[in-house]
Parts: sequence; structure tokens; C-alpha cells
Amino acid sequence: MEMEKTFNPQAVESEIYRDWESSGAFEAHRVEGKKPFTIVMPPPNITGQLHMGHALDCTLQDLAVRYHRMKGDPTLWLPGTDHAAIATEVKIVDAMRKEGLTKESLGRKGFLDRAWKWKEEYGGRIVTQQRRMGISCDWSRERFTMDEGCSKAVREVFVRLYEKGLIYRGNRLVNWCPCCESAISDAEVEYQEKEGNFWHLLYPVKETGEMLELATTRPETMLGDTAVAINAADPRYAHLHGCHVLLPLANREIPIICDEHADMEKGTGVVKITPAHDPNDNEVGQRHNLPVVRVFTYDGHMTGAEDAAARAALIETNYACKPAIVMLLLGVDKTRAETLLTRANGRVAAALEG
Repeated sequence: MEMEKTFNPQAVESEIYRDWESSGAFEAHRVEGKKPFTIVMPPPNITGQLHMGHALDCTLQDLAVRYHRMKGDPTLWLPGTDHAAIATEVKIVDAMRKEGLTKESLGRKGFLDRAWKWKEEYGGRIVTQQRRMGISCDWSRERFTMDEGCSKAVREVFVRLYEKGLIYRGNRLVNWCPCCESAISDAEVEYQEKEGNFWHLLYPVKETGEMLELATTRPETMLGDTAVAINAADPRYAHLHGCHVLLPLANREIPIICDEHADMEKGTGVVKITPAHDPNDNEVGQRHNLPVVRVFTYDGHMTGAEDAAARAALIETNYACKPAIVMLLLGVDKTRAETLLTRANGRVAAALEG
């Protein structure tokens, strides 16, 4: 048989890998008296296919795993894929849009069916790519983050942490998508630089009657202002320590606070503080115990009477889930579900009122 002049990896490597896998070379087994070496693979998202970053990451893990395996250590490299929640949903919705379909037109069941088909296609593609790279995972233990075993473990840990008082509800600043009406991670945010303007606003000082000038790139958030900050070392505003301003349009009294966040060299040296809509302002608000006023609805509109009514209705119902729902979601009995609900309702009501 004549040897080919060029190396053909497709014809050779897949067969070698099948031999490795079928021989059980990658399978992990306990060895009495020996300390195991384990790596849980950071699961790649099923949003598409692997890139060079994944290849590098897998190579580094494979080096460590093969080293310990050659030393004779009981070695496990646990593979898996991540459902990636919103990131995957966006990909599926984009693909559906090209077919003239929407989530609403498919309905919940239809969309979930579509999502599982996506997982089979792209999750399978990722695993195929990993095998082609030759990585030595124990594929008999492969996991997907939505597997029932994984979901049950998450629910169990959540309930345990809740019962210990380590999980609670509170106001936090998050990245928010008005289309999905859901929080999204930093990794899912795409930033764009755009030309903007400085809008100069005048806030009347209650005690002196003078106008305090400040500039902002976000005038629409002024209705959520809960303070105006000056620098304690700024001589221009020394006479205003402890004073208040009237918030334009709302005519709401808010304090003038002294905080290092106000830069004397920038603009007028006066900064509006909107804890609900800016990370820096949120930190200032926490330092000075300022209230948090949200001025946007979940779908990206300015709040108004309808939003206030919805919030009042939410408080009135007190998030009172039926015990049967809790039993279904958390897998607990009725007595435990009712206990959890009693605790939750009290904490949620307190958080909402706060």
C-alpha cells in the first residue's frame, strides 16, 4: 500500500480518538489511598461553535489532566455544555425571525421545542469539535446545565441557603434588556460609543433661593434624583452644606450632600445623584443612605400612573404564590412550602416597601 504524500488528519485522527475512547483511557476510577485530580470543564455555551479561546482553554486543561493521569493519579475531567439562557434565546429568536416566526406565534411549548432542537444541533457540534481536538474528557459523565440532575441539585442548594437566611431579596443595579424584560450579564452587553450632549440644569436651593447649576448627559433620569453632590473642599459651595434643592418638574425636596464623587475640576463641580440608574451614583447613594427611585418601566418607558398602580397591586397580592407552585418548583412537601411562603411574603413586602 502506497503511503500518501501529505498527512490527512481527517482520515487518521478520528480513528485514533475512537480507539482511545473505546479503550476506556479517559474514564475516571477511584483508587483507594490516592488523592484524585479533578477538573470540571467550564462549559461552553451552546450559542454557536467553538473559537480559538476555547481551543486554548481546552489545551491547558488537557495538559494538566494527561500529566496527572500519566502519574497514576485517579483523574477526572468532567465535560459539559451550558444552556446560556438569554444569549441562546437571542440566537434562536434571530434564526426564527429569518423564517418569519416569533416566540408569540410559536407559543411556549413550540418555542421550548425549538430551543431543545437548537441544543441538539449546536451542543452536538461543540462536542464533535472537542473530540476532533483530541481532548481526553470522561464522556461517560457528560452533563448539560439543564439536565434534571443538575436542576434538582440547584433547587436543593437554593432551598438550603434560603433556610439559612443567606438568600434574600433586595434592590440591586443590573444590566436590563427592555425587549427581553430580564436582567443580563456583563458578558451579554454590547457597548457603543455615541456622540452626546451635556445638558445644563438649574436646581433652586430651598434655603437661599439661588440656582445651582449642573450638567448631565442623561437629563431623562433627573426624575430619579435623590440628592445633589458637591465636594466638601469646594469653597464655591461651602455655604450650601446641609442645604436642600427642589427637583425641577417634580418639585421634590432632595438634600445637598458632600461627597468625593463630585469633582471640583469637572464642569460646575455639582453632580446629580440618581442611585437607580448609574453605578457610581448607586455607590454614593449607599454611602449616604439615599432612597432609590426607578423612573423607567421594565419595557423601557418612563414610569407613570399605570406603573404605580401595577406596583401597588403587586404589594397588595404580596407575591403570594400558591403552595402547590412552590411544591412543584422546589420539590418540597406542603408543610415546608407553606413555611417558605410565610417567610418569603414577609421579606418581599419589607423589600418592596423599602
